[in-house]
Amino acid sequence: MSYIKVDKDSDFSFHNLPYGIFSTPDNPKHRIGVAIGDQILDLSEIKSFFQGPVMSRCQDVFNQPTLNAFMALGYEAWREARRTLQVLLSTKESTLRDDVSLQSRAFVHHSAATMHLPADIEKPSVFGPSKQLDIELEMAFFVGGGNMFGEPIPINKAHEYIFGMVLMNDWSARDIQAWEYVPLGPFLGKNFGTTISPWVVPMEALLPFVESNPIQDPEPLPYLQHHDPYTFNINLFVSLKGQGKTEESIICKSNFKYMYWTMKQQLAHHTVNGCNIRPGDLLASGTISGPDPVSFGSMLELSWRGTKSIDLGEGISRTFLEDGDEVTITGFCQGDGFKVGFGSCVGTILPALQH
Repeated sequence: MSYIKVDKDSDFSFHNLPYGIFSTPDNPKHRIGVAIGDQILDLSEIKSFFQGPVMSRCQDVFNQPTLNAFMALGYEAWREARRTLQVLLSTKESTLRDDVSLQSRAFVHHSAATMHLPADIEKPSVFGPSKQLDIELEMAFFVGGGNMFGEPIPINKAHEYIFGMVLMNDWSARDIQAWEYVPLGPFLGKNFGTTISPWVVPMEALLPFVESNPIQDPEPLPYLQHHDPYTFNINLFVSLKGQGKTEESIICKSNFKYMYWTMKQQLAHHTVNGCNIRPGDLLASGTISGPDPVSFGSMLELSWRGTKSIDLGEGISRTFLEDGDEVTITGFCQGDGFKVGFGSCVGTILPALQH
């Protein structure tokens, strides 16, 4: 366990240690941090402690303003870095724990940090603002390592290219989507914005929550078959705070384990024709909807295509999103007295730009 005090309900337990990019008012440089409890550990301040056979030669990746260079190092480097962090933060290790000066430089409280990447969302407009703006509850994984153009990633090696996961909201304009879908497919109805959570949870932190894969019928082709479990029990929630409301309402409770295809299958299929991937590429899951109405992962499904109102309380209801609405996606794995969570994936709807 860690000498850093962590509340049992915190997303960022010692078992998690997710990576993110942050800055502070006194240091605007974007830098890599690891979340634990209410603290962020600045890896640029402790890079010299990464002395394993791989990371001792690659410490400068923690001076970069993005995770790309670190993700490019590959599977063994990620595992080695995680082991180092677990040692440095453990109760038995004094290197960081007893160095007051280093602690003052290396740790930043969450409240003093600005996380980078997510944004607010402007309502799309095609011949007028969208009237059926929607969310899609998804998760996504960041690729690490990479493959040469023309070389598929085999299913039995796919996990070595999956760095970690984030929550994702794939915003969708259903009226625009319906208009363009035949014969063009989803273009303008999807291309105006995507929001992800700021913390990337490494796959090593999620492995304790792995479950058996779903039975797939018909049986997939051989290049997509794998029998090792790679389905994860991740509780997911979507909350909506309508403009004029004082509190948010949970409109969806779902779970990542409802996905039919695994991430290994997704990556193997994406590269089977030789498509090359690069560190930092993000592959999304698609909408995560479970068997019950409360687990439907979009307002299109929750409102039965706009025919049923979603009650938000305080006399407010929705079928689709309106200006000023705030959508929050959260998710976590529940351990014995601890959580492995992702923080919040938040977006607020701004009025469409006037053309």
